[in-house]
Amino acid sequence: MFESLDITVLQHYWFAINALLGALLVFLLFVQGGQTLIDSIGKTETEKTMLVNTLGRKWEITFSTLVTFGGAFFASFPLFYSTSFGGAYWVWMIILFAFIVQAVSYEYRSKPNNFLGKKVFNGFLLFNGIIAPVFLGTAVATFFTGSPFHVNDMNQSFWDSPFRGLELALTLTDYNTYINLSLGLAVLFLSRVLALLYFMNSIDHVLIKERSRKAILTNALPFLVFFLFFLVNILLKDGFAVNKDGIVAMESFKYLNNLLQMPVVLVLLLIGVVFVLLGIGRALFVEKCATKAIWSVGIGSVVTVFSLFLMAGFNHTAYYPSSTDLQSSLTIFNSSSSKYTLVAMSYVSLMVPFVIAYIWYAWRSINKKKIDQNEIENETHVY
Repeated sequence: MFESLDITVLQHYWFAINALLGALLVFLLFVQGGQTLIDSIGKTETEKTMLVNTLGRKWEITFSTLVTFGGAFFASFPLFYSTSFGGAYWVWMIILFAFIVQAVSYEYRSKPNNFLGKKVFNGFLLFNGIIAPVFLGTAVATFFTGSPFHVNDMNQSFWDSPFRGLELALTLTDYNTYINLSLGLAVLFLSRVLALLYFMNSIDHVLIKERSRKAILTNALPFLVFFLFFLVNILLKDGFAVNKDGIVAMESFKYLNNLLQMPVVLVLLLIGVVFVLLGIGRALFVEKCATKAIWSVGIGSVVTVFSLFLMAGFNHTAYYPSSTDLQSSLTIFNSSSSKYTLVAMSYVSLMVPFVIAYIWYAWRSINKKKIDQNEIENETHVY
């Protein structure tokens, strides 16, 4: 079946799969967002433990999705993997360290004889909750703004900065830095909004629900500001176009043109944004719908991020552009695996719907009963 497809079709197919995994990861970052809210939504030790335990049921799914996202990109577009993960070394090492301390925190936070104390592990969770969304969002923004690297004739990639990726968020004299950070901060505040909606959906506690609902607006507004700043800037900026010969050149309003020339992606983006806004509106103004609003905002988030990835890589666009050597920019054509590998992986991808169905089943089974105070006080195993 897949053998008969042209390699360009397979390249687009696998970029779309990676885009979907990335979009799902952004939704699942509500775990990280929730970790930044433990002290503000939970006022007593029991309330904080309830928040940690409802997040603890899902943190492994987020981490697994991140690993799957990286693995899928490694197998389908290995040159991107070696360039980004090997070049922006410190960014990815900090992200990895943040997930390590997260795992340790959930495991040992409530262990007997914990000499560090719960506050220390809560601090680790806060660190992960801020670093992961901001750094991941900033990394995705470079799909539109570019990174300092070059690739030689032997497909060896070299990072053209000693700061190994940190310069993409810290070079305050470069306007692209603000575009990068705006998406990182948008992802952070979106993760916090999703976490608040998740608390309302999964915890049976009146005060936690009230505090969560009140906090939605103060997190939704910064999210909208940062996201609109990012979206307007990338639609108005020059983009990295690729011609039929593989030559990369700057094109005015490239990403706006991509939306106009790919109406399906434009419709997906609009649908995603509408779903997010409707979900936030329902949570704020329709109390009886507040506990279900996470699904509207979650679906909208996935569709929106998915469309952004497609806008960055489809329609003859360099999805990982180089800011120091334009012709080293990576496209889905020059950075993919061989047709043999893509075909083999495509057969494996047929299992994806079954995996998603299992995750959905496990999610519903775990959340069938909402967490309440009685469960926390009498459960033998708590995070």
